[in-house]
Amino acid sequence: MTAKPRRRLVLASQSPARLGLLRQAGLAPEVIVSGVDEDAVTAPTPAELALALAEAKASVVAAKPEVQGALVIGCDSVLELDGQALGKPADAEEATARWKAMRGRAGTLQTGHCIWDTTAKRYVAGVASTIVHFGEPSDEEIAAYVASGEPLYVAGAFTLDGLSAPFIEGIDGDHGNVIGISLPLVRRLLAELGISITELWAPAE
Repeated sequence: MTAKPRRRLVLASQSPARLGLLRQAGLAPEVIVSGVDEDAVTAPTPAELALALAEAKASVVAAKPEVQGALVIGCDSVLELDGQALGKPADAEEATARWKAMRGRAGTLQTGHCIWDTTAKRYVAGVASTIVHFGEPSDEEIAAYVASGEPLYVAGAFTLDGLSAPFIEGIDGDHGNVIGISLPLVRRLLAELGISITELWAPAE
């Protein structure tokens, strides 16, 4: 019995963290950035916003002629704190204020996931939620972290796998979701499309 040809996989995100997690899981996605204007997308709750953004990104890329036949994964993350959706901070001042508000508290990292099967012309989507417990960095530590520039490029102004890792006391849920993509949710969404994630493993070099 001949094995089915491996489906082409496209990641509709410029996030190196998402790409890295997918590669660690044996996948070999191409990257095509959607160019979606994130500020133009609105939704009533942070979880719905993350989902709407993920669907928008995946849909834009899935519509491109050059990706027909591929599976397209779109993701977007926001931090939910006090019912508000916090994406990337606008500037250093906002990042500083954000950290002073978050320290000693817990927020929920909501990541929307959308997978388009361009062959079947259908998509599936879902949200993964992980609770993040923030430590209590000093004002000096926050200033040094903001000065590094890292928090300006990530949802919630923090990373679990970067310079702010010492300021995160723990999480409840999937750590990959906080880094950028929930691999268990990706597996479940692929299964809804009738695809096993093992079919997408890249051959060993």
